[in-house]
Amino acid sequence: MPKIVDAEARRQDVVEAVLRIIAGDGLERASLREVADEAGLAVGSVRHYFSGSEELLSFSFAVVVDRIVGRLGASLPAVHDAVPGSPEHREAVLTLLCGILPLDEQRALEACAWMAFKNAARVRPFLATEADRSHREVAVIAGRVVSALMPQDEPQDSLVLEAERLLATLDGLCMHALLQPGWMTREMCVDVLERHLDGM
Repeated sequence: MPKIVDAEARRQDVVEAVLRIIAGDGLERASLREVADEAGLAVGSVRHYFSGSEELLSFSFAVVVDRIVGRLGASLPAVHDAVPGSPEHREAVLTLLCGILPLDEQRALEACAWMAFKNAARVRPFLATEADRSHREVAVIAGRVVSALMPQDEPQDSLVLEAERLLATLDGLCMHALLQPGWMTREMCVDVLERHLDGM
């Protein structure tokens, strides 16, 4: 009896191969053939699930965005449920913000791919839609975090600026932690976030 292949599981296996290639050798190497080799599949098998490299990369980018946004979104209720100013509230905010940073092996793979895809979207139009969605959805969550931290009567333009400042801090930390993991450790990332929250 032939073995039944779970199509969604196979697609996710291929995405994991894309992420490993990006982390190890960069986005330029993520061709169908290289991805197939990394996943231990024939090129024809990969083509069964993706019509070409553009569809493969777009799908992989979407998966990364879904994972990051999903992780952040799952942490939002704890931020809103805790009493503002309490230790529990601060811990909930830090947990949410750390969800975007490369603080373990899987998140490092995702963060590396996320940064690479966003950068590539400048010159690869087929990635632009996911790049826009990525920024929009993460910005909305950052805005909700800022709203939970700032006084209720804070002017809207001030909230927008604080959200952008928070996004810039997260992007910077993400890049530093990827490029200088020996220096920008988990502890250093949390310390920087703590200082940023104190400044708010």
